[in-house]
Amino acid sequence: MISLPRPRVALALLLALCAALLSGGAPPATAADGLGDPVFPALGNTGYRALAYDLAFEYRADTRTVDATAVVTVRPTRNLARLSLDALGLDVHAVRVDGRPAEFTTHDEKLTVTPAKELHRGAAARVAVAYSADPRAALPHTGWVPTPDGFAVAGQPDSAHTVFPCNDHPSDKARFTIAVTAPDGLLGVANGELTRTERLGDGRTTRRYVSREPMATELVQVSVGDYTVRERTGPHGLPLRDVVPTARAAELAPALDLTEDQLRWAEAHLGPFPFEAYGLMSADTDDPAAFAFTGLETQTLTLYKPGFLRRPESAIGSHMMHELVHSWFGDSVSPATWADLWLNEGHADYYGLAYRYERGWPDDQGHTTLVDRMRRLYGLGDQWRHDSGPVGSPTADHLFDSQRYTGGALVLFALHEKVGADTFDRIERAFLRTHRYGTASTRDYLRTASEVSGQDLGGFLTDWLYGLRTPPMPGHPDWTVGPVTPPSAASRPAGTGAPQGSGTV
Repeated sequence: MISLPRPRVALALLLALCAALLSGGAPPATAADGLGDPVFPALGNTGYRALAYDLAFEYRADTRTVDATAVVTVRPTRNLARLSLDALGLDVHAVRVDGRPAEFTTHDEKLTVTPAKELHRGAAARVAVAYSADPRAALPHTGWVPTPDGFAVAGQPDSAHTVFPCNDHPSDKARFTIAVTAPDGLLGVANGELTRTERLGDGRTTRRYVSREPMATELVQVSVGDYTVRERTGPHGLPLRDVVPTARAAELAPALDLTEDQLRWAEAHLGPFPFEAYGLMSADTDDPAAFAFTGLETQTLTLYKPGFLRRPESAIGSHMMHELVHSWFGDSVSPATWADLWLNEGHADYYGLAYRYERGWPDDQGHTTLVDRMRRLYGLGDQWRHDSGPVGSPTADHLFDSQRYTGGALVLFALHEKVGADTFDRIERAFLRTHRYGTASTRDYLRTASEVSGQDLGGFLTDWLYGLRTPPMPGHPDWTVGPVTPPSAASRPAGTGAPQGSGTV
């Protein structure tokens, strides 16, 4: 949550103020700068908060393009002569603010809008953007995943704004409604629950979906394809909705059947499932390399690459748990900045690994217990810190390295060993409860750990998260850290190096 200007924004405002005072006028307030995220400083925009997105997508099968409208309800935090949205690769046709035509320009990865009237602090305004996009377009980075009969969306971490104009930063979560229009014979799906189906009578159908809880832009899912929807009821009456290619529905059924027991296991550790529904989605493609990830935790509807869900349970169960745990860590509680990614991925890997060994599935190195796996990871600690930096200090190039995944899991294991199982569980639940449906930083987690445990854990966790050397492992004085060698492929999990995380369990 950004409440104060970043240094470069503050400097720009100071210079504008000085110029205005010299000329006798009032300084124009703008929202043209990024939020200064430690990993992606240009992402996001100052001067307003996004309250809601009302998105409408129409897929045109003849051209394989998308016509769309994004209506963003914003609340200015100061008077604004203009504001900016993140946008890249979108062919913007028109912009209206509160129903009135507005001027606009596109530059870098921003869409700057100048409304007919200045927007006033605290007064909500609706910014409507009409645009079109080609999911197959070559861009520096993209959230579109083209498929033979449509598309899916994978916006993590910095590509949701190639799909719709937005304040593309996880600190600015908002409400979403998404309408998807597709030719009859294809199905349009999105996050949340289906609230209306409208057959247009001309060979097209529009389906409207509503997400009850706020969502970060990177978690949006929109897809069109030849899908079959499988609906059933999970634990405590939770609606389960799976979306799979019609031609592969039967062969994917065994994997879909695993979800109910996985939910029970996760709820036993983390508390009630936080959203209105859950399910899996397997988008189809003739080119599996188009998916630079294994699974992606788009809210209420986890996206998997083709073929993954056709493998046996022992090969996919731990990763499915990884993605499910993101419903708590990442979706319900989203990172305040991208430097806090370890909170998402470290927790997902920690519980995914715990699930694996509890089920008796050895890993690729033959480990059969969590302790054995953590001992091996501990030995790699200094190497990973050398190659990828400390767990809590990622760069854009190393954001999805093993450090944020199993490196983060190792930090949590160290905390578990330090405070004991009961206190660790209370820390986890307190953190999730305190920040439910919001955002949280590493500092927030450290604060919760200290408050719940009754001891100052700030120094202990800071050493584990930001130290250049791996600290001693509590309760395991015989564990040793291996020597550091030149960087190697071992520092990166299979499937990373692309914009989206994949999990390493």
